[in-house]
This record gives sequence, structure tokens and C-alpha cells, in this order.
Amino acid sequence: MASRFVANLILMGSTVVGRALVQAYRQALANAAKNGVAEEAVNNIRRGSSKIMTDVEARQILGVTERSSWEEILKRYDNLFEKNAKSGSFYLQSKVHRAKECLQTFHQTQA
Repeated sequence: MASRFVANLILMGSTVVGRALVQAYRQALANAAKNGVAEEAVNNIRRGSSKIMTDVEARQILGVTERSSWEEILKRYDNLFEKNAKSGSFYLQSKVHRAKECLQTFHQTQA
């Protein structure tokens, strides 16, 4: 008799938890749709999983404009690369390096 009670208790508890998870998932999907997160995810999938940095993103990272000369870009690169080398942020240092590489290929195709 006690085992039947425990089994029913476990079954009811798992049903309640299951329903709560489904409801939370639906709410998360609704929130994602409101905030545009779903669209951004779809755009990232369409863009490809190669994670290629665009020239706009590279300019934002280095803090330069479209009219900046290659010398200005190199100056900003050297400054940011050295600052991140001192502070120990390898992630930011690699982002700065990838941004310079992206703009280097962009400038080579422009010339």
C-alpha cells in the first residue's frame, strides 16, 4: 500500500514538473520572438557557421571609420594589441588580431 502511494506521488510530481517545463519553454519561445532573438539566430545560421568577421565588425573592434587609412588602422591595432597583452585578455587580443586581418584583406582588395 505504501509503495502504491509513493509511486502515485512520484507520478504526480513528475507530471507537474513536466507541465511546468513545457510552459516555461513556450514562454521562452514567446519572449525570443518578441525580442528578435529568433530572427538573429536564423540570420546567423544563414550567414553560415564559419563565423567570418565582417569589415563593419572589424572597424567597430578597432574603433576606426571607413575613411581611416591603413596606417591609422595599424596604429589602433598596435595600441589595442599591446593593451590586451598587458592585461592578459587573450580573447580580446585575438579579436583585435582577427579584425586587423579582416581589414587587411579588405584593403588589399580595394587597392
